[in-house]
Amino acid sequence: MILEERPDDPGAGEDSARLQDDSSIRKGCDSLNQNQPSQLQSHRARLHQQISKELRMRTGAENLYRATSNTWVRETVALELSYVNSNLQLLKEELAELSSSVDVDQPEGESVTIPMIPLGLKETKELDWATPLKELISEHFGEDSASYETEIQELEDLRQATRTPSRDEEGLDLLAAYYGQLCFLDARFFSPARSPRLLFHWYDSLTGVPAQQRALAFEKGSVLFNIGALHTQIGARQDCSCTEGTSHATEAFQRAAGAFRLLRENFSHAPSPDMSAASLSMLEQLMVAQAQECIFRGLLLTASSDTPNNSPAQLQLAQEAAQVAAEYGLVHRAMAQPPVRDYLPASWTNLAHVKAEHFCALAHYHAATALCEGSSADKDELSRREQVFQPSTAGDPQGPTLPQHPEERRKLAKAHLKRAILGQEEALRLHTLCRVLRKVDLLQVVVTQALRRSLAKYSELEREDDFFEAVEAPDIQPKTHQAPEVRVPSLSQMKVTDFFHRLGPLSVFSTKNRWRLVGPVHMTPGEGGFGFTLRGDSPVLIAAVAPGGQAESAGLKEGDYIVSVNGRPCKRWKHVEVVAQLRGVGEEGVSLQVVSMLPSPEPRSTGPRRPALLWSQRECGFETPMPARARPWPLLGWSRKTKQSKTGSHPDPCTNRNCVTCP
Repeated sequence: MILEERPDDPGAGEDSARLQDDSSIRKGCDSLNQNQPSQLQSHRARLHQQISKELRMRTGAENLYRATSNTWVRETVALELSYVNSNLQLLKEELAELSSSVDVDQPEGESVTIPMIPLGLKETKELDWATPLKELISEHFGEDSASYETEIQELEDLRQATRTPSRDEEGLDLLAAYYGQLCFLDARFFSPARSPRLLFHWYDSLTGVPAQQRALAFEKGSVLFNIGALHTQIGARQDCSCTEGTSHATEAFQRAAGAFRLLRENFSHAPSPDMSAASLSMLEQLMVAQAQECIFRGLLLTASSDTPNNSPAQLQLAQEAAQVAAEYGLVHRAMAQPPVRDYLPASWTNLAHVKAEHFCALAHYHAATALCEGSSADKDELSRREQVFQPSTAGDPQGPTLPQHPEERRKLAKAHLKRAILGQEEALRLHTLCRVLRKVDLLQVVVTQALRRSLAKYSELEREDDFFEAVEAPDIQPKTHQAPEVRVPSLSQMKVTDFFHRLGPLSVFSTKNRWRLVGPVHMTPGEGGFGFTLRGDSPVLIAAVAPGGQAESAGLKEGDYIVSVNGRPCKRWKHVEVVAQLRGVGEEGVSLQVVSMLPSPEPRSTGPRRPALLWSQRECGFETPMPARARPWPLLGWSRKTKQSKTGSHPDPCTNRNCVTCP
């Protein structure tokens, strides 16, 4: 049925037109709402295509890097890999922001701040844990490897998830959980005598050049590096226009510095440049500087809201800004030294230089504000404050003092503003010299705003008769009332359960020890009981065997561990549990299964070996649940010799005071 407009209705035409307009508006809105998701999906698809293209380019460059022995070609390929790696990091960050923070409001106006330097995560290839672990489980541990497929799959899924962690606390917990599993794997499956045949492959975070090693220490070090890098990304994403955001950012950068310090102090001769001692030292300094900058931002927000014209508060801000400038000066010098400058992005070095100039200028600006503003009481307090200016000569250890006369204060304030203006102009000049920084509009906005404030303040103090001023502004003494604290990541807070705990306690059942399974042995109690003494927990140890007793007749020996009672596994039973089971045995007797420890073979020599470094769990800030009588296992690293135990065939003697002779 077709509806037609009635010509005799005078308002029908206007109503129809309005209905058509409303309908077209609704269709347009619906179309816009439908186009937004489609545009988002199209953007994601383009990003995935670009990432795939970069990955193919990296694979080709990596193959060429391995195949050629020409030094010039290798340097050229390494440079190309660094560009490809940088592009991959940018594309992945853009994809993550597109997926998680599409509608996040950004601070505007005076709240804009200079961007931070986050560190990209190290990337890795997929790793096949199943084949070597199953081989060890069946050959060394003597168990059915097929029954551990679930545990192996959980390990592989965990490692796969750590390749793309979320940039939040959940991502940190994920990396810490995998690091904990690596500690368990190190204690159980890796030893000088025998280890899984694995090749760990990681890409350098700064250059993209691949590196590979068979040592589990490389895997653990790379994961710890990513923990620090993830802290830098979390800190860089904080909103520093509020005190809460500056507090979170400070905490993140302090923990990042702790992770890099832990690597630097415990690893050496790393196979990739980003984990070298020089790089880790520079990264630690960078994170400390960025934490100091966040502290200054928090103090600036507090002073701006509480006491904007308080002269002592402005003078404190001047010293805090000078401290930030000094920290970035150290970072810039570290970045400009070889070999770091050879593989570090040039934009990082330039940004550190820009920040050093910018915060030095801010220090002079706040010093000028303290001199020309505030009440008389504030100015009297200024005269009683400790030294805030650096001495100009070695013969003047006290340095210049604050002037008392208002006119002298005004002239000194103008001198500080001149240095502030020159410093901000120098920061803008350095900004324009770097092609990458020229694209960072936010950086230019922040420095330009600071320059305009200095110019406006200078014009307020300018007078027509100021032609022959000869006042020179002294340097500001760097000082902070809240120095950053380098904090090692609290890996011990992550509760981790050993995926392969069914293999038995680590103190006995690992590749560091060798044993032989005995039994099941059937025994019946005699007049003197079973003829052995038990000690220890998890597993229970046969501490002594009575001559001529039932245990000796059954072939049990001192040092054997009971692993099964009447067909029930008891590797993790306590001493009292095993004793209770044996005391409840009647005339039918009991069936025991034990393991007898064998002498550990000498490590196979494969030629000259790189010395290794031992980490204890307490040094790493991570402790795993172990029997009370077992030693903490070592964490292998580089370039420090280990002390091998000459009595590795037997664990430490039990110290259980409840040792009894079973009936």
